[in-house]
Amino acid sequence: RRQRQRFVDKNGRCNVQHGNLGGETSRYLSDLFTTLVDLKWRWNLLIFLLTYTVAWLVMASMWWGIAYLRGDLQQAHDEAYSPCVANVYNFPSAFLFFIETEATIGYGHRYITERCPEGIVLFLFQSLLGSIVDAFLIGCMFIKMSQPKKRAETLMFSRAAVVSQRDGKLCLMFRVGNLRNSHMVSAQIRCKLIKSRQTPEGEFLPLDQCELDVGFGTGADQLFLVSPLTICHEIDSRSPFFCLSKRSLRSEQFEIVVILEGIVETTGMTCQARTSYTEDEVLWGHRFLPVMSLEDGFFRVDYSQFHDTFEVPTPPYSAKE
Repeated sequence: RRQRQRFVDKNGRCNVQHGNLGGETSRYLSDLFTTLVDLKWRWNLLIFLLTYTVAWLVMASMWWGIAYLRGDLQQAHDEAYSPCVANVYNFPSAFLFFIETEATIGYGHRYITERCPEGIVLFLFQSLLGSIVDAFLIGCMFIKMSQPKKRAETLMFSRAAVVSQRDGKLCLMFRVGNLRNSHMVSAQIRCKLIKSRQTPEGEFLPLDQCELDVGFGTGADQLFLVSPLTICHEIDSRSPFFCLSKRSLRSEQFEIVVILEGIVETTGMTCQARTSYTEDEVLWGHRFLPVMSLEDGFFRVDYSQFHDTFEVPTPPYSAKE
């Protein structure tokens, strides 16, 4: 097989990297929430821990600073003296007071007195800042955990596509399947042909995208993905493969990108699974083995033969010929 650079890997990862953005990198900071969600888990956890640790230390230092400037640290043990925060003697006790206030634990040993207006202002600031940080970081972690990326891994595509006749017409076919019992609601499939071409004006398009019809007019692109389905693209005069024959397939260079979208039944979130087929992964004159069988009261799917094909008599000529 010829090994070449793919536009989309078999696992759906797009081989595109953005470089030389210049001043456009500021757009990532303006959309900070999406940037954090897109980061890898190890960076998310590191930012989560650092943000809370730094915020706690800064706020505890502010409480300690108020006690230091008022002289509460020197007179904290004087019962006749009214400090800003009772029973704050040093930085550890100020840190414990902040944690009790932030986590609404309230052991009752340390508390703000009414003779400390700066402490009341700091308490209000701490409450507002803590709510904002909690909403931002916890919301980010929740969205990242609920992303349906792992659900896409249970959507299976056949390793190869086949070209054979169906209903007397030459068709390009591949197979999709759902490994889970939970359904994909409103599942829809689309196909893109990625191929270089040159326009009549002389312009070279290195990655020109062309839509492959997989049943838009008939509704066949709307899938009821309960059992494995064979997706069919009819090669007719409107198809970009109209002049493709078994012989010319060996010299062609293209990539078929398949995109399967649907709503996850359990979470209601949209999920997308992708794969691609290069010209080396298109088998001329093959058909997929059946995987469905009727047993006692139910239909059984044998996924061990999901990728298997067998040869069938197919003319080696193009649909045009």
